[in-house]
Amino acid sequence: MRHQLHELVVEMVKKEIPLELAKREFERAFLLQVLEAHAGNQSAAARSLGIHRNTLSKKLEPAVPSLRYSEKAC
Repeated sequence: MRHQLHELVVEMVKKEIPLELAKREFERAFLLQVLEAHAGNQSAAARSLGIHRNTLSKKLEPAVPSLRYSEKAC
């Protein structure tokens, strides 16, 4: 599994994926997998993760695009 993770990281670095985006995508994919393992039951998934149900729900909300302008747009 570590080899697969390493390969994914290498690919993301090659594509110049920002660290924050990579962390956010990994966390979301992980949480969705845990949620699926608990048949969509957010309370059970949150309990297994050791976090509050509201925290899980908040983390699973769609990402809001940044309101800042990119440097290229300025």
